[in-house]
Amino acid sequence: MSSQSGMNEDPWHGVHPLLARLYRARGARPEDLDYRLARLPSYADLRGIHAAVAVLADALTRAERILVVGDFDADGATSCAVAVRGLRRLGAAAVDFLVPNRFEFGYGLTPEIVALAQQRGPDLLITVDNGISSVEGVRAARAAGIRVVVTDHHLPGEHLPEADAIVNPNQAGCGFPGKALAGVGVIFYVLLALRAHLRTQGWFGPSREEPNLAELLDLVALGTVADVVPLDALNRILVTQGLQRMRAGRACAGIRALAQIAGRDLREVVAADLGYGIAPRLNAAGRLDDMSLGVRCLLTDDPAEAAGYAATLDELNLERRALERRMHDEALALVEDALIDGADLPAGLCLFDPGWHQGVVGIVASRIKDRTQRPVIAFADCGDGELKGSGRSIPGVHLRDVLEAVATRHPTLLRRFGGHAMAAGLQLAAVDIERFSDAFVEAVAAACDAARLGMATATDGALAPDDLVLPIAELLRSAGPWGQGFPEPVFEGEFEVVTVRVVGEVHLKLVLRAPGGQRTVEGIAFNAAAEAAIAAGSRAQVHYRLDVNRYRDARTLQLVIERLLPLPLCVENA
Repeated sequence: MSSQSGMNEDPWHGVHPLLARLYRARGARPEDLDYRLARLPSYADLRGIHAAVAVLADALTRAERILVVGDFDADGATSCAVAVRGLRRLGAAAVDFLVPNRFEFGYGLTPEIVALAQQRGPDLLITVDNGISSVEGVRAARAAGIRVVVTDHHLPGEHLPEADAIVNPNQAGCGFPGKALAGVGVIFYVLLALRAHLRTQGWFGPSREEPNLAELLDLVALGTVADVVPLDALNRILVTQGLQRMRAGRACAGIRALAQIAGRDLREVVAADLGYGIAPRLNAAGRLDDMSLGVRCLLTDDPAEAAGYAATLDELNLERRALERRMHDEALALVEDALIDGADLPAGLCLFDPGWHQGVVGIVASRIKDRTQRPVIAFADCGDGELKGSGRSIPGVHLRDVLEAVATRHPTLLRRFGGHAMAAGLQLAAVDIERFSDAFVEAVAAACDAARLGMATATDGALAPDDLVLPIAELLRSAGPWGQGFPEPVFEGEFEVVTVRVVGEVHLKLVLRAPGGQRTVEGIAFNAAAEAAIAAGSRAQVHYRLDVNRYRDARTLQLVIERLLPLPLCVENA
């Protein structure tokens, strides 16, 4: 009897019923929620890892000059910081970094960047979060006598660069199970493998202490969340471990400074605080200025210096937000213009205004994608008759594959492109934007089920009125990490709108009451003041997340409203 009872035991026994329901809906198993570092898959299955380790170990033993070449987003910045900090702790004699200015050099290890790098006299270049498409740049470096190790996570093109070593879980023939690693996760794994090799060579001893590379996990967590890669089981381990370090007061000075200026308490930090509070300030450097500022913020151990960098990054972020609001309004106008004579929106949207800033078009694409539930590419003029586009996609449409299909069918159309499932970038001639738009719409339509386009985002259903309480919100907040591919719970229900007012010029603050209930709850709908026609005394269908609103020493329940749809009032039959 006891054996039979054990066989039928609920694997989620002891887990709150609401959490069990949410985990099941996301395809999680109880063992997937074991976030110990011991459960990380081995680096040994990463193709190219042994070649990379051999090159790096040789550079360390020869005391060679190493230059890390990064990308200009938060994943690239954290990857740079992890590489520099990690190599220094492993005993590298001379490590520096270089981040291309996106407005001067564009993306990746180009021949122009190699020429710039040569001024530093490196013996070895290591790319982080880029390089898999840098065929010409790697060739230029090798011709100059500089060895190159590529670490990247973006999808490879038809031809790989002829580097001394390539580590990318998405290259053909790589058996590593963690295909969703961000760039920062890839370089972290390279450092783990390098440390293990150096250990076998007797590299560490009384005069050179073996480092604890887990000290880099705060940076790994930030880059992973910021790059919006799927939070599969591996990435949830990395993010959880990084968050735990932050909560324990062991974050680097730069993350502490960025959290403080963003008003986020690291003692209670969750993934959303990284994605919506810290990452945008870090990204602002690459969008409007030079990401070297962000990397320096993450590399310094001086709290005062970190605070100065964070203040500058915060100012850039305020400038970015103002640009984004203007461009978002202009993009919405373009979408409305596309709805001529009641025609449906196309399967994909290409938007362009000559006044748009190329560092902000990706955010605009993301906002319009959320609004229309279609893949969107927003373009900016980058001079010399060229446009740069940044795209965001919806579940079920692999954006990089769509661009590959366009490039295959129209070989001369795209100057360059790259990316992954949910985000991608490209460059083309300005005169070709209409031709590209037609080809993009055609490729999106061929890649997805048309019935999915324009669908509202899925929810986790309704919550019982008794679950609309602070303890449930705190339970969900601590139950993550939530993110791409493992989404934070969104619920739906009908509410009576008790009061509504505009706050911060663009947000709606509401007091809501569930039908038949006596309890009211506060809600906030960000950036909805110009779009939602809602009034006190009306009813609304609401999609929402439970959140904990902290003000001074008080903690209250708040609904973060994702969708607000007015409903007709009930009319009694005569």
